[in-house]
Amino acid sequence: MVDISGFAPPRFAQVKDAFAANFAAGEELGARFTLVEAGEVVLDLWAGHADRKRTRPFDERTLACIFSTTKALAALLVARQVDAGKLAYDQPVASVWPEFAEAGKAAITLEQALSHQGGLPGFPDPMEPSLWAEWDAISRKLAAMGPMWPPGTASGYHPITFGFLAGEVFRRTDGRMMGDALREDFHDPFGLDLWIGLPESEFDRLAELQRPSALPDFGEVNDATRAAFLTPWASVGGIPAAQWRKTQVPSANGYATAEALARLMGALADDGWLEGEQILSPALIEEMARERIRGQDLVLPFEMSWGAGVMRNAPNHPWGPGPRTFGHSGWGGSCAFADPDRRLAGAYVMNKQGTALMGDLRPRRLIEAAYAGL
Repeated sequence: MVDISGFAPPRFAQVKDAFAANFAAGEELGARFTLVEAGEVVLDLWAGHADRKRTRPFDERTLACIFSTTKALAALLVARQVDAGKLAYDQPVASVWPEFAEAGKAAITLEQALSHQGGLPGFPDPMEPSLWAEWDAISRKLAAMGPMWPPGTASGYHPITFGFLAGEVFRRTDGRMMGDALREDFHDPFGLDLWIGLPESEFDRLAELQRPSALPDFGEVNDATRAAFLTPWASVGGIPAAQWRKTQVPSANGYATAEALARLMGALADDGWLEGEQILSPALIEEMARERIRGQDLVLPFEMSWGAGVMRNAPNHPWGPGPRTFGHSGWGGSCAFADPDRRLAGAYVMNKQGTALMGDLRPRRLIEAAYAGL
């Protein structure tokens, strides 16, 4: 039997049972799951180990790499710029990033870029994988690149390039890198343990990953899938792990506790209120989550519905029954979601990676059990 820490009130007893069952089935190394309802943490569970040798407990201070769940943080930071009147979702990316107009991209709007419609899911031509750690170099490559399909006609998931597209627009209007903004606007004032790029001072709290034994099932592979995921240069390589950890890439290089993620998403489920401060207007929350495109994704083997940087719950429903629920999932299983109708939010982090591209069964069981207890 795994030793579970934290708390679960009686109405969420099934969640604790499901959490224990994930460990009993050998599906977890270390994990944490947190629920926030109407701005209050109502469930918080953690268990297991933070390292593969099982010498360090996975505890309330343990940070996990959340991979693409980071995109929800990037979407929020852009939404705050829109809320402040510094950006508009329907304005062309090139209006703030003139170089981006090259190669037929002048008309691509911010909302198209954020909803994976821009046709830039990765780089088809060879490059050094270490280049992913160089912000300006990748931004220049994206500005010069021609779209891999007509922008606005379909979505095709941008696993890493999304962070540079969102982050460069943000940098040009806010003046900060997204990791710095997250720290200054959310970590420092609210005590939210969220990072885009991890300072060396926090390395000792980071959970060690147990990588999956197989690749995910990408379905029928096409040029876009190949560029996004399957070339030798589709992800970072050739640099020390510590250097990459510190690099601010707001699509894939986030670090968090489940509690911090759930509290932030809890604000998006509760008209934008976080600890008595409104971090985003209700109108902007709705506008961020509004469907921009729905259909068969060109990169992921799913029908997808995308908002402005967030995944929408329909049609696959990885996060319970809520029709207006939105959030994001990350490689290996992490996820964070907000359900405005129930004023409910949740987050799941772990260090044993699964192979599901979306809707990992471990958090799915926890979320289904949570809704059964509402």
